[in-house]
Parts: sequence; C-alpha cells; structure tokens
Amino acid sequence: MSRVGNKPITVPEGVEVKLDGHKITVKGPKGTLEKDLHSNISIKIENGIITVTRPDDEPLNRSLHGLTRTLINNMIQGVSKEYTKELEINGVGYRAAKQGKTLVLTLGYSHPINMEEPEGITYEVPNPNSIIVRGVDKELVGQMAAEVRKQRPPEVYRGKGIKYVDEHIRRKEGKTGK
Repeated sequence: MSRVGNKPITVPEGVEVKLDGHKITVKGPKGTLEKDLHSNISIKIENGIITVTRPDDEPLNRSLHGLTRTLINNMIQGVSKEYTKELEINGVGYRAAKQGKTLVLTLGYSHPINMEEPEGITYEVPNPNSIIVRGVDKELVGQMAAEVRKQRPPEVYRGKGIKYVDEHIRRKEGKTGK
C-alpha cells in the first residue's frame, strides 16, 4: 500500500492539466511542463482531482506508483509557484556577478567561469556572495544548482567554496590542533 501514491492531487486555480495517452501537460501562470509517464501506471483527472493507480503489486509497479504521483505533483507546484535553490559563496575574493544571461563566477582560478542560463532557468545575484537559481522544473533547478556548486565545492578545513544556504559543512581540525 503506497502512502504517497494513493494521495489525490488537487489542481489549484489557474493550472490546466491535460492528459494525452501517457503524456501529461501542465500549464500554469509560471510556464508549461510536459512529461512522458510510464505506461503501467494509469492516471485519472476528475473535477480538478488527479488520482494515480497501479494495476498490481509487482515491485516495478509499486515503485512507479509513488514516483509518478510525486512527478505530477512537482510539475503542478512548479507552474503555480517557481522552485528556488539558494547558494552561498564563502572565501576571500570569491564572488558572483550576472552579465545579461550569463553568470560570471570568480572563484580563485586563473580565469572567471561563465555559465549560460539554460532554457527555463534564471540566475539571480542579489549580492556578490549569493546566487539564487529559479525555474519551474524541480529537477532542472536542482541540477543547475549542483552544476554551480561543482565549480568550487566547499572545503572542510577553511570552509571556502560554494555551498547551499541550508547545507552544514562539517569542519575538520588542521594539523596543529592537538
């Protein structure tokens, strides 16, 4: 019995959901998302409520049940209110800037790192030490935040680098700490 898969999804006001076979399209005020879903899982839309059901209790169908419901719910949440990931830059001389649609990172390398905004993602730089990644697709927002963090991951001795705002870096003691 899947607790997540059995929960019904209520479609909020202003969001339109269309089902064409196993392709779902969600249109809302922030954008449009499309996804092809697995053919084993059946989806019904009635009176603004989406229900996801599985044909039997095979392990594949059980795993797809909750996953499909979560993917649809994330699409609906994304088009009604955008997803954001906040990153923080720590280190002397480390900073970020935005030039047009390009994020320019100065991270102690011999050259600045330029990252273009992909389709559906926007970077915001409220101050030189913080970056906000915004978009309607939760998976893409998380992936792009990870790509930015990968340019200079936080190091454990001095804490320099790019980290998520809610991430805790476990600090190590140096050689001299006895």
